[in-house]
Amino acid sequence: MNATTLAPPMSLEDAVKARRSIRAFKSTPVPRALIEKVLAVAQLAPSNCNAQPWVVHVASGKTMDLLRERLVAAARSGSVTPDVPLTSTYKGVYRDRRIGAAKALFEATGVGRDDMEARTRSFLRNFEMFDAPHALFLFMPSYQGLREAADVGMYAQTLMLALAAHGLGSCAQGALSHQMDVVRELLDIDDELICLFGMSFGYPDHDHPSDAARTDRALLSETVHFYD
Repeated sequence: MNATTLAPPMSLEDAVKARRSIRAFKSTPVPRALIEKVLAVAQLAPSNCNAQPWVVHVASGKTMDLLRERLVAAARSGSVTPDVPLTSTYKGVYRDRRIGAAKALFEATGVGRDDMEARTRSFLRNFEMFDAPHALFLFMPSYQGLREAADVGMYAQTLMLALAAHGLGSCAQGALSHQMDVVRELLDIDDELICLFGMSFGYPDHDHPSDAARTDRALLSETVHFYD
């Protein structure tokens, strides 16, 4: 089966297990009909009072090439212009989980702890969107708040599962919201919208070293509390 053949969708449980952050993509574009299909599935996500606050902008082709070039340049310059303030500090177990994820990726890709050049190169891969042929940016109206941001998160998860069910990979990236001046210059974004994060997607490149990176998950007892 070649990359553009439409495989039958997976079961929900299999899609949940298959979904993970992909950090290397093939250059093969995803057929527009398939992109629209998974977006239509995501549109069924729940939201508070059915407000459906998400607004999605999808980039492909020449637009992707320009985004890649300008986002990398902005990241190299140290420019950071997010619509939503970045979290400056993670504490305790949340910090430990982030460190563990970075360690798994660095070990898979051969990035040494003290190799600053390699670490910088790994960081810039975020803004290259891991060579994905497509990326999307998730927006919501600026006057809305945390409840609507949660709705956008549910939409994004539904979308990523739909992508996984059809053999596609994705990577939800906060980094793609860091240089919003670049994104707004290239995309027709309503001034009343704010970007929460972006997402690279396409056909995974399983031959890339990053494909070997795996992260663990907290035990149920660490995150869930039952009351009888």
